[in-house]
Amino acid sequence: MKIILGSQSPRRRELMAGLDIPFEAVNINADETFPDHLQQGDIPLYISRAKAQAYASHLLPDDILITADTIVWLDGRMLGKPQSEEDAKTMLRQLSGKTHIVYTGVTFLQNGKYTSFVDATEVSFRPLTDEEIDYYVARYRPLDKAGAYGVQEYIGYIGVRMMKGAYFNVMGFPINRVYQHLQDLLTDSKQLTNN
Repeated sequence: MKIILGSQSPRRRELMAGLDIPFEAVNINADETFPDHLQQGDIPLYISRAKAQAYASHLLPDDILITADTIVWLDGRMLGKPQSEEDAKTMLRQLSGKTHIVYTGVTFLQNGKYTSFVDATEVSFRPLTDEEIDYYVARYRPLDKAGAYGVQEYIGYIGVRMMKGAYFNVMGFPINRVYQHLQDLLTDSKQLTNN
């Protein structure tokens, strides 16, 4: 049985490695567009499943594939990854002094069976100055991060005032729930083998 993490994110790979469970990381090219009617946590759930479907044909019967997607939800709309440094600054100005929700959808695929969950964390930012935003974007270039920020970086240190929910979910991977789900899958597999 092989565990495969379908993610290009260095943060997801780092968090997965922290479980001390052997795994292989692969890059998956999937269509990340989604139907317009989807809202909030349904968006990353849909995309995480699309990523799993895009890689399904490469799996052997006992392989477990894990895929994930993260978005920031602010004032009734989604903030994805910024397209440019200016876009990143605009997003951070929008987040400044407000509360948003980070949603991560995670999908597991094994033996043709998909199981998914979504995790949500509420994050409140204190007001940020233009100087702080400019410094962060120039120094850290957060173009690969939903909402244009990494909670584990400078802007998270100085900006996050309060958080309700899992910290690692804000990093893009609710690793505690991933671990629990993996344990359930491995237990189920052992029971099937023993029967």
